[in-house]
Amino acid sequence: MQTADAHPAHRLNIVADAHIWGVESAFSSLPGIDVSLHVMEASEINRHALLHADALITRSGTKVNAQLLAGTPVRFAATATIGDDHFDKVWLDEQAIVHANAAGSSTGSVIEYMLTTLLELHARGLIDLPATRIGIIGAGRIGGRLAGICDSLNIPVLCNDPPRARKEGNDGFSTLHELLETADVLSLHTPLHRTGEDCTMHLIGAAELARFKGRGIINAGRGACLDNAALLDWLNADASRFAVLDCWEGEPGISPALLAHPQLALATPHIAGHSVDGKAANTLYARKALCRWLGVPDGWDMHGLLPDAGFPVSMPCSTDIWANLHAAATAMYDIAGDDAALRGGLDPDDPDIARRFTSLRRHYPPRRSWEMVALNFRRPDPMTPKLARAMGMKIV
Repeated sequence: MQTADAHPAHRLNIVADAHIWGVESAFSSLPGIDVSLHVMEASEINRHALLHADALITRSGTKVNAQLLAGTPVRFAATATIGDDHFDKVWLDEQAIVHANAAGSSTGSVIEYMLTTLLELHARGLIDLPATRIGIIGAGRIGGRLAGICDSLNIPVLCNDPPRARKEGNDGFSTLHELLETADVLSLHTPLHRTGEDCTMHLIGAAELARFKGRGIINAGRGACLDNAALLDWLNADASRFAVLDCWEGEPGISPALLAHPQLALATPHIAGHSVDGKAANTLYARKALCRWLGVPDGWDMHGLLPDAGFPVSMPCSTDIWANLHAAATAMYDIAGDDAALRGGLDPDDPDIARRFTSLRRHYPPRRSWEMVALNFRRPDPMTPKLARAMGMKIV
């Protein structure tokens, strides 16, 4: 988060997106501050709505830039999301407008999505765990943690992260060329940078796909890091190839052709980080950033707003360890249900596909993080609970 010397001392007008989890509870009162909170739909957040606002709390659908903020008194802007490519950070810095994101807050939720995805692909026969080699592009909070868990599961991984390699040395990192040559599945976890040395816009495009010798691509990072038109051509060229998309180029106006493609193994509406615990953490990060800027203590207790985790989940065990892990993961997170909801709820020929995609995200049902759900394996072999714990499951 950037810092600034001046900020409102006693009265604060806040405009916040209505679909931020717990927004009323989190931002309606602050210690020692007379807060006036205005909660509105993202479509209503415009320059006119901010003419009397000191702080803006938003989500990824709102572009925070000169067009929105110029001429307003807004001095603080936070996004209750892990990414901030919808913020014009250069302009915000030039204007001394403090800005913050919730980086890292929903990492666990995305990891659970990724592990469930790998187990689901294995169950369908599209990959063979633990032999399948995963090429992780972007080894930051999410990609790096995913790589560590894969190591614990004896799943071979290759990590590509040029910024980290420059800082830490090349040991432990692979070039993108090496991933394209040797990985069976590519998994994208980079931020979106449209320019510069580490530009990730269409990082995987037609040229990279032409060199890729594997057969699967997963994008749970940023939609535009993967050229979706090139991906469609790549899938069409070989019936053995597959893709998993949680992040799409052009969201919410996603590609109807990709959505309807038979080789799109899993299609979800950008909800990898949408466990209720992850969304709560996003809000908490935004509130903490606001409190730091104001120089006031943060005493918000979000736990009373979280749904009950329910009773312990009891799971039978077979002799197939990966089947056991798949059953456990899908008992806690129904990824096939998310896929069915997107495909069933969206007509590829629907001209209002963007509105419907957004609605699925906004009305996403509560999903608890694995660490909050007690799991009991009945008569397990020694390896199943060991690997389950390595994946972050809570075994009792």
